[in-house]
Amino acid sequence: MPILRRSLLALACLAPLPAFTPLALAHNDAVTIGDIQVTEPWSRAAGANGTGAGFLTIRNAGTQPDRLLSAASPVARSVELHTHMRDGEVMRMRQAEGGIPIPPGATVTLRPGGFHVMLIGLTQPLAAGSDVPLTLRFERAGETQVMLHVGAAGARGPAHH
Repeated sequence: MPILRRSLLALACLAPLPAFTPLALAHNDAVTIGDIQVTEPWSRAAGANGTGAGFLTIRNAGTQPDRLLSAASPVARSVELHTHMRDGEVMRMRQAEGGIPIPPGATVTLRPGGFHVMLIGLTQPLAAGSDVPLTLRFERAGETQVMLHVGAAGARGPAHH
């Protein structure tokens, strides 16, 4: 029996590790709350006392509309939801009055040049490679927190870990 036990132990040591590891958990960018799933939260590097921006993708898997009402972060004195609008030949940033609608079955991407989260009056720099907490409040789904992964100052999309 001891030989069989040793053989089984040796075989178990050769088995692949499960995908559920602390490293996998640390970089899981998907957060689900109710029918809402938030993925790919990211930001660009920015200096303290300046302004930063947060970007992410929101999917509403439900049959009812929802709305991103507000956001908050401990690294900014205030946080606002913004969009870009064309004013003649000029693109201007405007606060998204009433929040950002998330229709049922739709995916809304907050990205440069469109809807985004403004982090105003940064209390610390957004350093490339760091993560910044951002709390999102939805009309129906409630509140959840994501971590914005900070990329380079000129990043055009999320840096994948």
